[in-house]
This record gives sequence, C-alpha cells and structure tokens, in this order.
Amino acid sequence: MQVIEIIGASRASRVLVGDVYRELARHLPAGRVVVITDENLLRLYRQELPPVPVLSIGSGEGAKTLETVRGLYESMLELEVDRSVFIVGLGGGIVCDVAGFAAATFMRGLRFGLVATSLLAQVDAGVGGKNGVNLEGYKNLVGTFSQPEFVLCDPWFLRSLPENEVANGLAEIVKHALIADAGMFAFIEERAEQALALDPDVVARLVGDSVRIKAAVVGRDEREAGVRRILNFGHTLGHALEAAGGFSHGEAVSVGMVFAAAVSVRRGRLAPAARDRIVRLLERLRLPTAAEVDLERVAEALGKDKKRSGEAIHMVQLGGIGQAAVETVSIEEFRRFLSEEQAVLRPVGARPRR
Repeated sequence: MQVIEIIGASRASRVLVGDVYRELARHLPAGRVVVITDENLLRLYRQELPPVPVLSIGSGEGAKTLETVRGLYESMLELEVDRSVFIVGLGGGIVCDVAGFAAATFMRGLRFGLVATSLLAQVDAGVGGKNGVNLEGYKNLVGTFSQPEFVLCDPWFLRSLPENEVANGLAEIVKHALIADAGMFAFIEERAEQALALDPDVVARLVGDSVRIKAAVVGRDEREAGVRRILNFGHTLGHALEAAGGFSHGEAVSVGMVFAAAVSVRRGRLAPAARDRIVRLLERLRLPTAAEVDLERVAEALGKDKKRSGEAIHMVQLGGIGQAAVETVSIEEFRRFLSEEQAVLRPVGARPRR
C-alpha cells in the first residue's frame, strides 16, 4: 500500500493506493456516517457498502448540478444530519465532486472522505480538495476548496470500467507526466499496452506517481493562486470542448494537450520531436489527437472558463517533456491559435490541412 499526504490549509488529506477498500471501516471516525454514491455503483456494489444510510445520485455529467446538490441537502435534512456526521463519497469523478461539494457546504462544512472508483477519480478528480458542479453547461463553475480526510484508491474497482473510462484516466496520467516527470512519460511509453489493459503493477505505479505529483503541487498552492495552474495543462481547450459537446473529459483533455503542445512549438518553447512523441503516445492509448469542432461554440465556452482573467487566459505550455509553465495569453491570441492550428482543430466540414 502507498500512502501519500497532502497538506491543505484546513486539514491534511491522506491518499491510500492499493488493496485498501476492505479497510474502509478503519478510516471512519466514531459516530454516524452517510454514504453518497450514484445509481450505477449502488447497483454494482450494494452488498459491499457499509451498513449506513446511502444517498444515491444520477450518473453522468448531467448529474453534476446544483439541483443534484439540493436533493442531497434535502435528504440530509430528512436524515437529521448534523455537524457530527461524516460523509463518504463513493464513486468516480462526478460523485467525488458532488459529494465533496455537498459535504463542504452543508451546515458550513462536514468532515468527509472519498472512495475513488474510477481511474480518473483516483489520479485527479478525487485528489486535491477541489469540489464543484457545473452551471449552464460550464465545467465546475460553482465549487469549493475543501480537503477530504482520506481518499482510498483501490484497483479492485477498476475491473468494471468501460474502455472510455480507462482512457479518461490515462489522459490525466499523461498530463501529470508531461508537466512534471519525463521519466514517468518514458515509463508510459514503455508500458502503454499494459496500462490500457489495467495491469495491476503498472496501474499502481501510475496512480501513485500521479498522486505524488498532484500532492506536491497542491501542497504548495492549494487554492490555485499560482503554481497549481500547471495542473490545467490541456484543460483550457479541453473544458471548452466538453462544454461545446460531444467529448468525454479524457478525449477533450487529450486534444487539449496536443493543442497546447502545438502552441508551445509555435512559440519556440517545445521541440517538434517532443510534440510528435506526445501525439504518438496518446494515439497508442486510444485517445484522440485532433477534432472536428464548431470553433464559434468553443470560443464562446472559453468566455466562461475559470482560468480567464479579464481579456486574458492562463494557459499552460511546455518547455519540454516534464517541464511546464503558465503563460498569460490574450483571448484574441487564443482564438487566433484556434483558427490556425487546423492539424488539431478543424472547423466542422473542413478538410484537414496536409
């Protein structure tokens, strides 16, 4: 078992990677506990849940709303939840976000822990203390920074993941390597097929390495005032693609990383050969490296991005594999990149440039 600690302003959070779910009871405080999960996981794991009240939300991105959180608040009122109750969110990224947000805001904050059941949640969404919901189709526009007391990342849950969910998590794993660890990137290149097949040893190393990278960044900048922005590599465009529709998180981030790498090459920061390595690896992991999109819808979504500051946006670029920096780019310049990088982004109906 790997144990990684994240030191937050309000509390420390421990991330445990390995055969850890069967020890859930050991990590729960004395007193009342309420579990929040989704309808699919409740069907799959009902017999595995502790004998406590369980609140279920819908599945999919459509459940990540203020309406869902309001429903949880009402259910907690019916259960007479008070500030002594401990909340456990058990699920993928959506459950971790929603359960964390509900816990952080009900009665001005309840203690909570997370059991991350998807690869994406284990390497990203469940780790780091960001909790939130979407608003009017825009990603994570309403949220909090609140650290869970623990995050359990057990590979046992990953066996039931569909291929697209594996790809979602692998995109974030590649992101962590690109911003901070060239050796990790080389390891993924060596073991790409084993990672896709969820080889236990390979996955355990990649999850642990990803959590360590994120823990180190969050420990320096919990509330994303500076260095934590590097974790948004690929997400500036990625979130806009998600908002515009038709892309899963991993697909959108994959295209976003290729776009950011192309911009880094354009600005003389990244060697073309490094960009080509990134593209080849993502393709081996069955992730898209280009997309046909409605550029106007994407540009409109950028206007609602949390990374925007006035008429500029914080964009993460690469100086090499394992080296990232945040640059301030004007919205006008970013839109020009959108129209010019047609090897990555093609307007709907346009032929690819050769």
